[in-house]
Amino acid sequence: MRFSELDGASIGVWGAGREIRSFADQLARRLPSARIVVAAFDAPAPEGVRELLRAPDARIVIGAGASAGSGVGDGDGTAGGGGDGLVAALAGCDVVVRSPGVSIYRPELLAVRETGTPVTTATALWLAERGGEGVVGVTGTKGKSTTAALACHLARAAGRTAQLAGNIGVPALDLLDEQPADVTVVELSSYHTADLDTGPEVALVTSLFREHSDWHGSEEVYRADKLRLLGLPGVRVAVINARDERLREELLDGERRRDGRLRDESPAGARAGVETVRYGSPDGWDAVPEGIALRGQLRATSAELPLRGEHNALNLCGALAALEAIGVEPPLPGSLEGFQALAHRLETVAERDGVTWVDDSISTTPESTLAALASFPGRELILIGGGQDRGQDYTQLGRVLAERGAIVIGVPSTGERLLAAAREAGAPASRAVEAADMQEAVALARAAARPGAVVLLSPAAPSYDNYRDFEQRGERFRELATGAGGASGIDS
Repeated sequence: MRFSELDGASIGVWGAGREIRSFADQLARRLPSARIVVAAFDAPAPEGVRELLRAPDARIVIGAGASAGSGVGDGDGTAGGGGDGLVAALAGCDVVVRSPGVSIYRPELLAVRETGTPVTTATALWLAERGGEGVVGVTGTKGKSTTAALACHLARAAGRTAQLAGNIGVPALDLLDEQPADVTVVELSSYHTADLDTGPEVALVTSLFREHSDWHGSEEVYRADKLRLLGLPGVRVAVINARDERLREELLDGERRRDGRLRDESPAGARAGVETVRYGSPDGWDAVPEGIALRGQLRATSAELPLRGEHNALNLCGALAALEAIGVEPPLPGSLEGFQALAHRLETVAERDGVTWVDDSISTTPESTLAALASFPGRELILIGGGQDRGQDYTQLGRVLAERGAIVIGVPSTGERLLAAAREAGAPASRAVEAADMQEAVALARAAARPGAVVLLSPAAPSYDNYRDFEQRGERFRELATGAGGASGIDS
């Protein structure tokens, strides 16, 4: 379904994130005759929902657990009716547009879909409008934001017009206001790919490990929802990280050698005829000790790479492989100049008294924290870790921390389990200590750090138990590391 097909349609909307705000703005300007039903199942009704009421006959339907008075106003355009009434109202629409954060596995949306009413996202509507042509879609458990940003930067450095949208950059529907670029890079989360109908011309998967089981219901469903991107109409080339063990297991078994690269005309998860190119392999773009290489030929040295760590060298390889697949070949190493690390991704936030303070708040899994640790070989490490409990397995992380002789400071809610894993692996109790919050953790780290040490916030867990998101957690760490944050911070 395309965005331009919605004029005059009855549209259900669930959520009020930045995608939905973009959708509301485009509706008001481009599709004035659309009729809007806004779902407010969770009280209070979403912030900014009044923007959606600019459409004629727009109304809010409040489901079970919410009351009309707790929502957006005094009843104008607002109707109650409980969960059954909300489902009936949405099922009566021509289409339901959800915020990516609203799981398609919620019972209400499952019931709506069972009636035959399509459920989609604003990003999906834009991809269908564009037909995927000239689009590089980037997904993966970790590395997708950096890879997408690198691809856009490199395309511009190659003299092409390029746009960045999705989870990073602007909401995809905002691109309707601009001329189509030569290359559009869209970062897609599993929340997008779970019900996407049209794929990008080039689909890139960076990694695949345990994450978001609460949204998808299980790890198996998460993996399937992530990888379904490769089987969508419009996908011409699938670009896969060959270093990722689970991706190898899921997609790369049984490849055949052809044209100097390892490819398979029909890998698992992809439609027949989709070309598969892998990176992180000697047969393609690869991270090597000296830098990055293309089919064995060094193209940029380690000193010329813009980001720290082997995982970021692989992210760069993924971006280059995807651009090659779409016909863009950036000049190296010159095209790497000017690229800056994204916030909260191995970002150095302070250098004080010979101690380096690094914010890696984006690392919400043990695997990504392991990659962060490997980015500082030979340095004394003090790790601050812990956050929302999603059943993380800290066994391997604890073992690496003990082997490195790192000091581990655990914060709620999973910090205690992380410390236990480190102690079980041989870390002495004096080097595996618990903190009540981020403020105490930073104070303990400052007291323990010697010149030359790295204090690394790489939590190996999401942030939602104590913070709005990983950005807020990282900003709190920055404030405390630089001395700008005091006892009045948000920690509790």
